Amino acid sequence: MAQELSTPIPSRWRSVDGFDQYVRRYHRQAYNIAYRMAGNHADAEDITQEAFIRAFRFFDRYNRALPFENWLYRIISNVFVDEVRKRPKARLQPLDQPLSVGSTSGEVTLEIPDNSTNPERISLEAAIDEPLQRALNALPPDFRQAVILADIEGMSYEEIAESMGCSLGTVRSRLHRGRKLMRNRLNGQAYVPAGRRGDAA
Repeated sequence: MAQELSTPIPSRWRSVDGFDQYVRRYHRQAYNIAYRMAGNHADAEDITQEAFIRAFRFFDRYNRALPFENWLYRIISNVFVDEVRKRPKARLQPLDQPLSVGSTSGEVTLEIPDNSTNPERISLEAAIDEPLQRALNALPPDFRQAVILADIEGMSYEEIAESMGCSLGTVRSRLHRGRKLMRNRLNGQAYVPAGRRGDAA
């Protein structure tokens, strides 16, 4: 689904092989994944912004024969892992700081909108089942990424392996262990899915 951005994308982005169109199309999906990985808005915004900054810097390396979202998901995963490893949280690249891009001449300033009051973002966060998000947050980062990409984003094992930079066997192992940990945690909380709570009452 295309993401409508509240802030115009700089015209200089449009000269980089239509990068702005990828931002418009995948910004919401990127934020969605980042939010489920991080579990909070502030970190999700930081991860999303940093992921698009890295994607822009290395856009000349993107293989157009492959789905852009898979490449972007891998970047998001890498940013998330980097941030986990660097805790306490390090300051990310300021968006108003010019960047030097190898495939273009001169510097480019990136602008990614602040969606803190965006109704779509508020609705997205409200739709995330809180017990499920807590269970996701409790998973080791690698397990969390695999579960999110498979069970929330609906990606195939092959796509997950490409996005996470690991083998199919590793994907299967992480999914099996991650799902088991989540199931045990939710069972221990007597969890009832949101849509079935009325029946349980």
